[in-house]
Amino acid sequence: MMAYVIETLIKILLLVLIFSALAGFTTYVERKVLAFFQRRLGPTIVGPFGVLQILADGIKLFTKEDIVPSGANRLIFRIAPAITAATAFIAMAPIPFFPEFELFGRTIQPIVSDINVGILFVLGVGAAGLYGPLLAGISANSKWSLLGAARTAVQLLSFEVVSGLSLLAPLMLVGSLSLIDINNYQNGGIDNWLVFSQPIAFLLFLFAGYAELNRTPFDLLEHEAEIVAGYATEYAGMRWGMFFIGEYASMISLSFVVSLIFLGGFNPLWFIPGGIAIILKVMFFIFLFMWARAAYPHVRPDQLMGLCWRVLFPLALLNVFITGIVVLGGGN
Repeated sequence: MMAYVIETLIKILLLVLIFSALAGFTTYVERKVLAFFQRRLGPTIVGPFGVLQILADGIKLFTKEDIVPSGANRLIFRIAPAITAATAFIAMAPIPFFPEFELFGRTIQPIVSDINVGILFVLGVGAAGLYGPLLAGISANSKWSLLGAARTAVQLLSFEVVSGLSLLAPLMLVGSLSLIDINNYQNGGIDNWLVFSQPIAFLLFLFAGYAELNRTPFDLLEHEAEIVAGYATEYAGMRWGMFFIGEYASMISLSFVVSLIFLGGFNPLWFIPGGIAIILKVMFFIFLFMWARAAYPHVRPDQLMGLCWRVLFPLALLNVFITGIVVLGGGN
């Protein structure tokens, strides 16, 4: 029992440290990708190829003054960024990042907690993360922040419905809520990937992911052209940074979840070992998020809600209905 506790604590520590570092590095990669699409150079001055810009940004955030607006609810204003960052890391607990491996004669599973309702836990904790922007906007005593909070409520709560319904159909085929079981269901080659039997669910979950991560073209919570910076308008320093650490950490974990559910997870891909295969899949989705930011304009809030309730929601229900008929008919 003591060995299990120590192993779990080490996993938690490594998860927080590695994904915090990856979140910072992803900001650098995104600036380079956007620069490439927009025919700019991006970070080039600080360090080789500008890679030390990450360190410079971190020093800047830690040394900036922590300002609380006059009239703000000080307690809620201070804890809101921590909610966003904490839920982003807690949601990673049931995600198996790589295949198990041997270390010092002990079998190590790269997962903090293999619970039998893993995907439900990820969705539930991810939904709780919306309270970060919501409380930040309400507590800041600013009209721009309040508008961002209102958009948080309507955008994220709506797309949580689409996100849950989109996963219901593939889960009906697998018969389990464990992400390890879902990964193992797709063992045996690319033909077993759920993206081919559930392409509508894959697209719906991906679109919902863009909205829940507040990524372009659905970044209405902090739309600079309309509401300055939305819920984050009054934040400075590391409290501002915690929102975006949570956002980028969530983007990486969502890329793992999509890869595990729809693209074969960490099963070997032809001659590529499973651990390398899932890293390549995750890198592809992260690049896709960045590509969308460079290529697509913002949508209006009414367009976003119309897409959700008039298009994606009916499609998700239809997909669940058709999958139910197939499962009852003995198909897979």
